[in-house]
Amino acid sequence: MTESLEAIYARSVANEDNIITVLQEIQNEFGYIQEEVVTWFSKRSNIPASKYYGVITFYSQFHQNPRGKNIVTVCCGTVCHVKGASRVISKVTDDLKLKEDQNTTRDMLFTLERVNCVGACSIAPVVLINEKVLGKVTPSKMVKSLKEYKG
Repeated sequence: MTESLEAIYARSVANEDNIITVLQEIQNEFGYIQEEVVTWFSKRSNIPASKYYGVITFYSQFHQNPRGKNIVTVCCGTVCHVKGASRVISKVTDDLKLKEDQNTTRDMLFTLERVNCVGACSIAPVVLINEKVLGKVTPSKMVKSLKEYKG
């Protein structure tokens, strides 16, 4: 791990990268941003960890927990909500056997995310699986779509 962090640090110093770019590289390398990595970068760069966490918690692109291989993103914007996003979420939760406080399956195959809007109201409710857009999703369509990724 230290070797990877040193490489990221060397590139970031050479390119005069900002915190966002550094965090993107860390997440690309490890899949998520671990506390010990933030501590390491904070000490190495003499930038307080709070500055890193300020960026991590502000931008939804950063994740502090491991994520599944397949990311299921359900739009919960107003139109999607009205057209049944909560029923879709309920079905996905049941199908993936996720507990109330759980977003990622135990086998690390799926992570369920809820977002405020994906900007595709005309095809609501909208779900993205690994950035593949599915429109006018019903709970039964969702189960069929997930089967493709379970193999």
